[in-house]
Amino acid sequence: MEKIEKLEQLIRDARDDADKFYNKENKAAGTRLRKHMQELKNIAQEVRNEVTEKKNG
Repeated sequence: MEKIEKLEQLIRDARDDADKFYNKENKAAGTRLRKHMQELKNIAQEVRNEVTEKKNG
């Protein structure tokens, strides 16, 4: 569940930076948003792998 909580926090952070990027045209927020999205992707893949391993193990 720790990874799910981390995903939730990353989504909150990404939402803040998305608002700054899209609505306030802050380019640095766009860079942070891309970083958050990559982290989300990586953690989501880890969760998928753990679920598959537990299901099949």
